[in-house]
Amino acid sequence: MRLFEDPKIEFINNRKIGYIISGLLVLASFGAIIFKGLNFGIDFRGGTEIVVSFEGTSPNVVEIRNVLSEPLASTPEVKTFGEDVIIRTDSGLEGNALRTAILSTLNQQYSDNPSSIIKLDIVGPRFAEDLRDAAAMSIFFALGIIFVYVLIRFKKWYFSLGAVAALFHDVIITLGIFTLFYEIMPFSLDIDQAIIAAFLTIVGYSLNDTVVVFDRIRENSLIFKTEAYDRMVNRSINNTLSRTVVTSMTTLIAVGVLFLFGGEVLKGLSFALILGVILGTYSSIFVASALLVDLQLKKAEKS
Repeated sequence: MRLFEDPKIEFINNRKIGYIISGLLVLASFGAIIFKGLNFGIDFRGGTEIVVSFEGTSPNVVEIRNVLSEPLASTPEVKTFGEDVIIRTDSGLEGNALRTAILSTLNQQYSDNPSSIIKLDIVGPRFAEDLRDAAAMSIFFALGIIFVYVLIRFKKWYFSLGAVAALFHDVIITLGIFTLFYEIMPFSLDIDQAIIAAFLTIVGYSLNDTVVVFDRIRENSLIFKTEAYDRMVNRSINNTLSRTVVTSMTTLIAVGVLFLFGGEVLKGLSFALILGVILGTYSSIFVASALLVDLQLKKAEKS
């Protein structure tokens, strides 16, 4: 399936517009992260995890979250766990006081469906900090490995730099959007282990798209040896444009269905993936390929 038979869109000639857009988005993201701070979930800030079992069918998790927000003095994370429900909270209540607050509220609200606590675990601040550091390291380690992989595959460091810059661009902007829209979106945008998994998925998707373009650039560099480098790269992007758009659209359809029908628990994850697909498609052209052209041109000027 080809959406574009022979496109001749001037991507590279307009790369400075892409730099301006990306620069503004990255600066806004850094500003949001620095001044507002990241909104970590219980996994990364510490708290208590409670597994509640109902005699009948478990109520809707959104209802449970709304019901418990007032007695716990904070909005808990509520997720289904098989036939049971997991409640994660950083409420100041501890031990028996926390048990009593949860059970009395739930049994009062759902008097015809009694509940009981079958498990209670405390995530200490130190463990949460270690988990947070490990999550951050996993992303930086992935970027480092990708730099080496692209370097080995394409034999030139500026291919690696362009690819990693695009991946870093995607992750930072996604984090920035999560921070900026945290209090606006009607669903949770807490940074937890699921979101870290989404970020690593974004890295993989964006890399795949970038490598496809880079492969065509390498092929065309051997075929069109006398053509100006920026023209050859633009030709390569247009050659792969149909594949890029079709892949992005089909992925967005799948992730969009997950976002719409996957339930409240998966909203944050699927929202991150939607952002990742859009940003990954954009950055493979206006960040990775554009940087590749500028680095190659600067190298040619020096030689």
